[in-house]
Amino acid sequence: MPILQENPYDSLSFAIEDLKKKGYNKDFNQKEEYLECKQNGKNYNPSDFTITHTYRFEGMSSAGDNSVLYGIEAADGTKGLLVDAYGVYADSLSEDMIEKFRVEYEDPDEV
Repeated sequence: MPILQENPYDSLSFAIEDLKKKGYNKDFNQKEEYLECKQNGKNYNPSDFTITHTYRFEGMSSAGDNSVLYGIEAADGTKGLLVDAYGVYADSLSEDMIEKFRVEYEDPDEV
């Protein structure tokens, strides 16, 4: 289960830019049972990838502007990003996909 990391970025665009410099240069799309990467034509089941980075961004003007950025590394070495608005797609994902993307929150007072 991924852990929500302390966010060192001022904006989603800065985070994406930095992670792309670190090799996370593919775009992933969530599907019901898997992640899709159109750039390489591959699909990845939950057991085929690891979430390496998780950052939450909260919109200044509206709760609808909230999103989570995931840095993902597949077993075949493919590295990419997935941007997800809070809970928008949760109803259309399989239980395995929901569990894979469930974020564990660290209590800063207990760290």
